[in-house]
Amino acid sequence: MGVSTVEDEPALAELMDRRPGLSARLKLTISYAGFLLLGGALLLAVVWVFVLRWMRDVDAGAIQRRAGIVIVLGPDRSQLLSGFYPAAAAAMGFLLVFGLLGGWFLSGRMLAPLTRIADAARLASDGSLSHRIRLQGRKDEFRELADVFDNMLEQLESHVAEHQRFAANASHELRTPLAISQTLLDAARDDPARDQGELIQRLQTVNTRAINLTEALLLLSRADRKSFTREAVDLSLVAEEAAETLLPLAEQRRITLDVTGEKAQALGSGELILRLVTNLVQNAVVHNLPDGGTVTVHTEALHDASVLRVENTGRPVPPDLLPTITEPFQRGTQRTRADGHAGVGLGLAIVHSIVRAHDGTLDLTPRPTGGLLVTVRLPGGHAGASHQAPSASGAGKIR
Repeated sequence: MGVSTVEDEPALAELMDRRPGLSARLKLTISYAGFLLLGGALLLAVVWVFVLRWMRDVDAGAIQRRAGIVIVLGPDRSQLLSGFYPAAAAAMGFLLVFGLLGGWFLSGRMLAPLTRIADAARLASDGSLSHRIRLQGRKDEFRELADVFDNMLEQLESHVAEHQRFAANASHELRTPLAISQTLLDAARDDPARDQGELIQRLQTVNTRAINLTEALLLLSRADRKSFTREAVDLSLVAEEAAETLLPLAEQRRITLDVTGEKAQALGSGELILRLVTNLVQNAVVHNLPDGGTVTVHTEALHDASVLRVENTGRPVPPDLLPTITEPFQRGTQRTRADGHAGVGLGLAIVHSIVRAHDGTLDLTPRPTGGLLVTVRLPGGHAGASHQAPSASGAGKIR
């Protein structure tokens, strides 16, 4: 949703303060009546040019004899014209009245869907996004416009609700470290003899969490705005770099980390795609078996798309958890950890936002034996410099 700047407000006010003009219904009515009058005038012109114009002036009731045949002539042209003009004027007047009334009725019937669409738009501008037009009947231009408008309202309502939940959750998450810091400072003030080293360590931990949360929120906002430069990014190199970064964590948890596949060029931001892969691999490492788990990262190019698959062992993932697992701050009771990698609840939300910003797709599939299979499809890229990972030298196995 765009945000109008201060410079845009005068222009918008000028557009809203337009002088009143003829309504579309009145314009259509006048057009219908005008075309009807034009058709009547053309018909009368044809009668005049091809019939009355060529009649001769003769005496009324004149009788002629030709070859023994008696011919009785009718009225002459002047008499016909004297009767034709009043009838033509009456016909034109009837056409005018009929065209105006018929045009007003027909235009009202035709523009009724547009009136409903305008009413729905007016309600939406007042903040009511739950109203839907739902025009019945066969598909035409107005019903297609109404369906598109209903779809737009549904998406807007969903986005607004999502943003409201996100703002509430973000406020709650940011308030928690601040409240903890305030509690620690109050305790230190009330107890001057308390160990200052322990206080500083706890404050540093809380402050680090707040910084990580703020950076995650900024990254999420940047991905939603799509404010990045697109370039060709090799997913295989990015996967190698992410695996190298998370190798100490995998070794600490005794997890085997496999990186396989082929070169897969995607079009997007190298920095954001690296964060996407890093979040997926970190999520797969942390949400794994306590000991002896595996994480497999595979890349491949399929037609005009680049595919990244991250698969990990672990506890079974409930199917009802999948629809909400990519929402901000939705960790789920089955996926919450008590170790030092509790995160801020934005890992998969950032992944989902980055994938959506790159016009890709994200599929989450629970493995029958436990764990999760995450499949990311991004549009393929064939131009520009690819993202180079400093420590990547090709696909392979990392333990």
